[in-house]
Amino acid sequence: MSPLATVAALLGALVVLVAAVGLMRFDSPYARIHAAGKASPVAFVIVAVGAAADVGWSGALRLVLAAAALILTLPVAVHLLFRAVHASSPEYDPEVDELSR
Repeated sequence: MSPLATVAALLGALVVLVAAVGLMRFDSPYARIHAAGKASPVAFVIVAVGAAADVGWSGALRLVLAAAALILTLPVAVHLLFRAVHASSPEYDPEVDELSR
């Protein structure tokens, strides 16, 4: 394992650790979903950059495709989770409800 891959894996693990602390510390489900939804693609991209240095061109291309798929699909999934929480948990409703239109 190259030093770049090691550093990238450690940085990705650090991002995931910070997100896990956010999941435990935040009060509302909206903030928790936001912390998890933002950290997971960032951590994956950091680790993928490090791993791409070790796996060669074909492996790096697969990592780029996986990162692109994650970056393109995760915002939709997080949005759907937000909508589900909003529809099922009235105790967390904001004072101004822009989704009720």
